[in-house]
Amino acid sequence: MANEGFFQRVYDIVRQVPVGRVVSYGQVAALVGEPRKARFVGFAMHSSPGMAGGVPCHRVVFKDGSLAPGFAFGGPDVQHEMLLEEGVLFRDDGRVDMAASQWEPLA
Repeated sequence: MANEGFFQRVYDIVRQVPVGRVVSYGQVAALVGEPRKARFVGFAMHSSPGMAGGVPCHRVVFKDGSLAPGFAFGGPDVQHEMLLEEGVLFRDDGRVDMAASQWEPLA
């Protein structure tokens, strides 16, 4: 698979996101050195082994804090519940409070 190396780099980054924090698709793309490939991060998340493979893909959200409508492991309601259980803060409009919950990795 041509994307195998890219997908693995994405999974390596997402595995680092701590409980109670989230990252955006674009942030992951930038962290793997491919800032214009946020959509491909989404493809990687959809194809990931999920928590069974140690990839907490539920911690990846849109840059405005919105949840993916097609969350591959049960839909956005499941993603919302998983994030709530981890202590991620949400705004009144249902989006993740990115100012409070976005992961900022150490350089």
